[in-house]
Amino acid sequence: MAIAPLQRHVSASDIAPERLASNKTLTEKEKVAEASRQFEAILLRQILDASQKTVIQSKFADNSTAGSIYRDMVTNQLADVMSKSKAFGLASIFERQLERPSATKPDDKTAAPAGAQNKTHKPTPAPHPLEPRAAKATQLLQ
Repeated sequence: MAIAPLQRHVSASDIAPERLASNKTLTEKEKVAEASRQFEAILLRQILDASQKTVIQSKFADNSTAGSIYRDMVTNQLADVMSKSKAFGLASIFERQLERPSATKPDDKTAAPAGAQNKTHKPTPAPHPLEPRAAKATQLLQ
């Protein structure tokens, strides 16, 4: 009797960023989504780190190495949780920008008729209001 091994579902958030692209269990869409989320987390870390810098030094602030490590760990976790909550929406914007366009046939409504030529119309630039000579030169070139 052969027993098939259990297939463990791998969550994209459990994979390190440097191993995300080479993972065979995730789809391309999952990889792009996780890369976008991780990039959003990096940006949030930088924002949170900059917001925690004190303007005025105080003797009551913990400036020790241990305090710095603790603040860094809290900032990393906070940025990660904030990016996973999808509250900011930066990851979805990055994801839309990174998605590859699908290779589909153009619709009949959007396709140009067979006999139509693709002419590109270049509008003439508006002259600068302070330079009347530019308006005259533009008229001469038309």
